[in-house]
Amino acid sequence: MNIHEYQAKKIISQYGINIPKGCIAYTPLEAKKAAAEISFRGPWMLKSQIQSGARNQGYFLEKKAGKKGGIRLVKSRREIVQEAEKMLGSTLVTVQTGPKGKSVGRIYVEAFKKVKKIFYTGLVIDRMIPAITLLIADAKDEEIVNLAISCPEKILRIQLDLLTGASPEQIQQILEFLKLKPQSAKSLETFVNGLHQAFVDYDAAMLEVNPAGVLPNGSIIALDAKLTIDDNALYRHKDISLLLDEYETEERELKASKYGFQYSSFDGSIGCIVNGDGIALAAMDLIRAKGSDTACFLNVKGGVDKDKIAAGIKIIMTNPRVEGILINIVGGFLRCNLIADGIISAASEVGLNVPLVVRFEGINKDEAKDILENSKLPIIIADEMEESVDKLLQAMEESD
Repeated sequence: MNIHEYQAKKIISQYGINIPKGCIAYTPLEAKKAAAEISFRGPWMLKSQIQSGARNQGYFLEKKAGKKGGIRLVKSRREIVQEAEKMLGSTLVTVQTGPKGKSVGRIYVEAFKKVKKIFYTGLVIDRMIPAITLLIADAKDEEIVNLAISCPEKILRIQLDLLTGASPEQIQQILEFLKLKPQSAKSLETFVNGLHQAFVDYDAAMLEVNPAGVLPNGSIIALDAKLTIDDNALYRHKDISLLLDEYETEERELKASKYGFQYSSFDGSIGCIVNGDGIALAAMDLIRAKGSDTACFLNVKGGVDKDKIAAGIKIIMTNPRVEGILINIVGGFLRCNLIADGIISAASEVGLNVPLVVRFEGINKDEAKDILENSKLPIIIADEMEESVDKLLQAMEESD
């Protein structure tokens, strides 16, 4: 689950991390009032609150919004009202939103902070080690995504101790990597270990400050913040669940979450239904290696009944971009025959207008195959993952 920048900043500020003073606004008049509360003279930053990176490099679809991006520097209260009127209700397009963009329903009015230097900070879980990994980059002139592709050696990667965070030696390593002066050491330690503790406390999947800034006195300040919470841990964070912005969530993703499933959308033509992140990634990699791509995937979980499984499968079946469906299930807690019953129920209700290939492995797989074979529906059954992808691509080609 993603939350907005201003919400993420509020969370990390509770861990001693400096943030600029700011207020959220839903109307131009609220923006003007917020600016007056923040600073008498300004300047101020107006920041579109959509869940996307690269907002500053984005553009609005509506002419009334002007040619500036989704983050704007303003120097007078009159200008605040004018720019807020342009931004609110307009559609911001970034490299992460796709061409349709996202409507801006709120803006964050924030004090402008002059900094001597900016840098990227991110925390993720490296599952290969496994460990919480800190990423640091001097990304002033290049986007972090581009830097990771073209010059990965310019990104410092540090594995942090789960309980203690960054050691004094690691803080010194970061200080030297960023060429910061000794006066920044204490603030840097508070910044890094504050982020680490927030990451752990909130069961985060990703925590990003892009950029962080170095103030003239050497202190570190978070100029932006992005926090993604592991959906599986939301039961421990009822307060965070209340922050879900349904306007930011795709309709199918929202439907899937109500059944306890995870839905993700991409740009291809194959819909995948799996039970597990590892199977999902393996299937997506195999599909891509075969020259195709994924339109969406649905990650179903155990502890559900046939009706919920059917409802989840219908989400994929009714996606107009899907030209073929691959169902890849390894039965364990979620039994294969339950999936087979859900497939029959969903197909009987909405029809089966695209090729569907199913591969079962694990508990009750033979019973599940029998259910599908006796249904008389045009469902293709495969025994291996690669075979299932090959059969689906062949069926899609023949159906064109």
